[in-house]
Amino acid sequence: MKPLILASASPRRRQLLHEAGVAFTVIPSNTAEELRPNESPEEYALRVAWEKAQDVAARHPGSWVLGADTIVAVDGLVLGKPKDAADGLRMLRLLSGRAHHVITAFALFNDTGQVSDHQWVASHVTFKTLTDEQIRDYLATGEPFDKAGAYAVQGLGAALVERVEGSYTNVVGLPMEEVLAALGAVGILPEND
Repeated sequence: MKPLILASASPRRRQLLHEAGVAFTVIPSNTAEELRPNESPEEYALRVAWEKAQDVAARHPGSWVLGADTIVAVDGLVLGKPKDAADGLRMLRLLSGRAHHVITAFALFNDTGQVSDHQWVASHVTFKTLTDEQIRDYLATGEPFDKAGAYAVQGLGAALVERVEGSYTNVVGLPMEEVLAALGAVGILPEND
């Protein structure tokens, strides 16, 4: 079995890989996540995922490294994690009653520090129309503050969502069908119980 490092501190990504039976260790990346001028949401997510994997691969030669980044995109705007309650309120008001895309990109680096696979996956999410009271109540739970777009589809934020089209696990933080295909193609397979 090839050793795999997940270059992410995300508990959601850890849970998805664990539930799929993939053996891995976690070493978070120190990569800054800042949008560059004229960078599309897809380009941004893919670049950050690549940089996260590359950062950890450079520090741990001989290991396979999986980096990922999830963003919410609406009207060409990239919504990352809210800075504070006011930012979360702004984001959730923007998403209220509308559709948006959740884009998760991943990059898999091999044991020689070269990229083996990288891609992005988009899911289409439609929100219910929310009142400011509903938004403030959700923000008061604390759940939105480490989530792109200020919500967690797998948590209390599920109550905000009308529907998800495309990969649900992508919205959670890792497009598992594509990630498992990439891992399987290089012989990193889920463990059998």
